[in-house]
Amino acid sequence: MKNIVIIGCGSGIGLATAKRLAENHHVTAVSRTATPELQLPNVIFHEMDILTGNLDDINFPDAVDGLVYVPGSINLKPFNRLTEEDFRNDFEINVTGAVKSIQKLLPYLKKPSTSSVVLYSSVAAKWGMPFHASVAASKSAVEGLTKSLAAEFSAQNIRVNAIAPSLTDTPLAAHLLSTPEKREASARRHPLHRIGDPVEIAELTDFLLSDKASWITGQVFGIDGGMGSVKL
Repeated sequence: MKNIVIIGCGSGIGLATAKRLAENHHVTAVSRTATPELQLPNVIFHEMDILTGNLDDINFPDAVDGLVYVPGSINLKPFNRLTEEDFRNDFEINVTGAVKSIQKLLPYLKKPSTSSVVLYSSVAAKWGMPFHASVAASKSAVEGLTKSLAAEFSAQNIRVNAIAPSLTDTPLAAHLLSTPEKREASARRHPLHRIGDPVEIAELTDFLLSDKASWITGQVFGIDGGMGSVKL
């Protein structure tokens, strides 16, 4: 069994991913939100806000085979209503938290013969979408970080990839899916005519951490119902 660290797993994609990983791996789970669903035999849970907490307080396994950084934001406003603080907050959540986590876990990731990091971007980083300026800017930085670290860490056999979902049925997106009409309209925007399921993204994350993905690094995988690449 591998040792996997997942940051941000209290709900939605992170929770689905932690539960999936716990089926076959030892999971160190870090989240500001505790949930009874993570009371699983293979999960050690630490309640912590990644932006304000101290990762030195956590006793990580001596060797870490995989790191997953999930925290994100959906801060959708017209550009003229976005403040500098909005941009700073989105960057902190999406980028600075990831940097903090990777820098802390890097010595542990170097110990196995090969290891893997999975970050999360968004379809909005690739496809221009109104009202997404702040989140698109920070998620684009995640994609740049992914490719840069994939190159830098390749000598240590540490793979770094990112997943870029479109709208997924999570608590974070609840306000966008709050009525049947909104849900249907959101589904119709995607070529496959539905929104995402967190379990599907968890399965891709699990694959990217596995030995089956041992020749994959520096990639950004769209799991978005075709929105990022298909025009009907």
